[in-house]
Amino acid sequence: MFGVKMLAVGQVAPDFTLPDQDGNPQNLKTILARGPAVVYFYPRDETPGCTAQACKFRDDYADFKDAGAEVLGVSDDSVEKHKAFAIHHRLPFRLLADTDNAVHRAYGVTPTLGILRGRVTYVIDQQGKIALTFDSQLRATAHIGEALAALRGLKK
Repeated sequence: MFGVKMLAVGQVAPDFTLPDQDGNPQNLKTILARGPAVVYFYPRDETPGCTAQACKFRDDYADFKDAGAEVLGVSDDSVEKHKAFAIHHRLPFRLLADTDNAVHRAYGVTPTLGILRGRVTYVIDQQGKIALTFDSQLRATAHIGEALAALRGLKK
């Protein structure tokens, strides 16, 4: 099912369209036309690590907007689960439902130890190239600082 390597810095990010928590299609190419994107893959809504990660992205969301970036959370949870998660934690960014794992595969996000869904963050510049790949299952909130640092590097 998996087996594709994670994308590396400098590679072109695969385009995708996925429904958000409101059921609206979100297309990466369209989002990148407005600025860079942070696409973070996470295992599951309402689990402790994923909740901490999403809430840290929420708490630092103004910094991402100041950097001109959009944040997109991706898991294989349903639109309905994403909606409940976003409301419960007042998340200001889009959660995308990759229910068939096609985008996970395209980005090389594989399960850890064959069990836990991968936790990987990509920063994608406005030209569609990967500027950061950060993979850490256990350091869920570290993804936010790494992404912000990469975005600040894009502005230089």
